[in-house]
Amino acid sequence: MPASATTVPVLPAIALNVETIPLPNPGRLIPFLDAAAPLLWMRNGDGIAGIGTALRMEFTGESRILDAAAAWRDVVAGATVHDPIGLPGSGLAAFGAFSFSASSAASSVLIVPKTIIGRRGGTSWLTRITVADRAAERAANNETVPTGPGRGAGKTSRPEAAMPRPRPLGDEYRIHLRPGALDPAGYRSIVARAIDRIDSGQVSKVVLARDLVGHLPRECDLRRVLADLAVGYPACWTYSVDGLIGASPETLVRVAHGSMDARVLAGTISRGSDAGDDHDAANTLLNSGKDQQEHHFAVQSVLDALRPHCAKLTASPAPFTLKLPNLWHLATDVAGTLDDGSTSLDLVNALHPTAAVAGTPTPEAIALIEELEPFDRGRYAGPVGWIGADGDGEWAVALRSAQVCGNGDIGAFAGCGIVAGSDPERELTETAMKFRPVVEAFG
Repeated sequence: MPASATTVPVLPAIALNVETIPLPNPGRLIPFLDAAAPLLWMRNGDGIAGIGTALRMEFTGESRILDAAAAWRDVVAGATVHDPIGLPGSGLAAFGAFSFSASSAASSVLIVPKTIIGRRGGTSWLTRITVADRAAERAANNETVPTGPGRGAGKTSRPEAAMPRPRPLGDEYRIHLRPGALDPAGYRSIVARAIDRIDSGQVSKVVLARDLVGHLPRECDLRRVLADLAVGYPACWTYSVDGLIGASPETLVRVAHGSMDARVLAGTISRGSDAGDDHDAANTLLNSGKDQQEHHFAVQSVLDALRPHCAKLTASPAPFTLKLPNLWHLATDVAGTLDDGSTSLDLVNALHPTAAVAGTPTPEAIALIEELEPFDRGRYAGPVGWIGADGDGEWAVALRSAQVCGNGDIGAFAGCGIVAGSDPERELTETAMKFRPVVEAFG
C-alpha cells in the first residue's frame, strides 16, 4: 500500500468516563510513572504524568495527523467528562507522538492513560479514565478494535481503584551510545553533497541528521533517564510517549482558549567556557549570516503555515538568543488568535514539517533527506505532546530524543540545518552538542 494510502474502518462506540478531582501537591511526578512505559509531559516541574493505557490509537500514512485529529473528535464526542479543575491537561487528555515522514515504518500514536496526575501553577489534580462499552472490553482481552481513520487499534481496560503511589527509582545504569548507520565521516560526506545541491539551486536549506545506537539492560528503569533530563534541562519539554524519550527546547505549537503560540529555533552555537566566552558566543551567533539565513527560512515556514488559521499573527521583530545548559539557539516567538476552530492537532498538521527540521523548499528538502540519510528517522523531529477534550494542547518537536524499542534497542538522532556556506566539520560538531542531553542521560 502506498505511504499516502489509509484505511477507514467502521468506528466502534468508544465511551470513556472521565473524572478529575483536586489533589494535594503530589511532589515529583516522575516517581509515579511506570518504569518500563512512562508517559510524561513536563516543564519546570509542571505537567501531566500518565499511568496505564485506557485507549491506544495508531496511525500511518500521509494523513496520519489529520486522521488522529478526526479520531480524537470521535473519542471526545463519546466521552463523559467531569472536570472541575479546568486547567490545561486536566480532564480527558491523550499523549501523542508522530513519525517525521509519511513513509516511516514507525507508527504514530495517541494514548489515553487510565490515570493522569497533573500539576500546573500550584494546582494539582488526579484524573481517572474508564471505558464503558463492550467493544473496548473485548480490546482489553487482546481483540483488535479499530479506533479511527488510518490503521489503528485501541486496547482498553479498567483502571485501578487505589490512588497511585510513587515508587523509588530503580538501580542506576550506564549505556554507551555509538555511531549507527552514519559515522562521523559519513555525515561529513552527506553534508558536503548537500552543499553541492544547495550551490546548484536545488534547495535553499536541508536538515540532515546522523544517528547513535545502543542497547538497554533488562528491566532498566526509564524514569532515571527522564529524571536526569528534567533536572538538567528544566526549561525544555521533558517527554516520554511510547518509548520516545527526550527534552525538547522547541515548542511546535501550543493552543489554549482560541490563542496559539510557537517558538521557532534554528541556528546554534556551543556555550562558552566562561562568562566572557559565553557572551562572545551569543554575539557570534546573533551576527552570523549563515545562522540568520537558516533561521529566516524556519520562521517563514511557520508563518506561512499558520496564516490561514489565524485572524491575527505576530512574531518577534528579530531573532533573540536562547540560552540552554549546553548551547545557544537563535529563537523567534510567534503568537496568534485562531479564527477557524482549529484544534492543536489541526495546527500540528499544518506546521509539520517546518523548515527548522526539514528545509526549504520543503518537498525538495524532504526528497534530499530521503536520498542522503541511510536510515528511517522514525519519530525523531516529529510532533510530540498532548491534546485535551477541547482540542487545546501542547506540542513540541521531538528533538534531543531517543526511541527505546521493546527489545531494549535505542536509536537517537541529531541534525543540523545545511545552507550555503555551511562547513561539514562544524555541522558535525553541532550534532555532538545536540546529542549531549541524551548521551549524558543514558550514560
